[in-house]
Amino acid sequence: MLTINLVCVGSLKEKFWQEADKEYRKRLSRFCNFNVYEVDEAVGEVDKILQAEGKNILSHIKGKPYLLAIDGKEFSSEELATELKNVQLENSQITFVIGSSHGVSEEVKSKITNHISFGKATYPHNLARIILLEQVYRAFMINSGAKYHK
Repeated sequence: MLTINLVCVGSLKEKFWQEADKEYRKRLSRFCNFNVYEVDEAVGEVDKILQAEGKNILSHIKGKPYLLAIDGKEFSSEELATELKNVQLENSQITFVIGSSHGVSEEVKSKITNHISFGKATYPHNLARIILLEQVYRAFMINSGAKYHK
């Protein structure tokens, strides 16, 4: 079974985000193993913050990594489904990374060459996390032939 890892800076503090996260993780459990690694938000100068967070992010990368970035490649739901299906044939693990409000270090950007975007809009990191979970779930539903995606 495919393992999907999500590495994100910070945690879900509000109950409504936690409930949405729990629901999508429950839905995903029938298709994959899903792990979340929450990296502590660093404090201080931005350059030092990005370096500290970057080291923690990179320590959790397994399989094929994808960085969520506003300048990344935009995928339709169907294209993401195809991407996940193709990656699943080559790897047993995928890691998605969501950086902090400051972004990620240049080292993270250079080591994770697959950048994915959910559009040109900027979303709060908690919402980006839920959007990612929903789109991954939708991709599995598309690949399974279920009627969730219309």
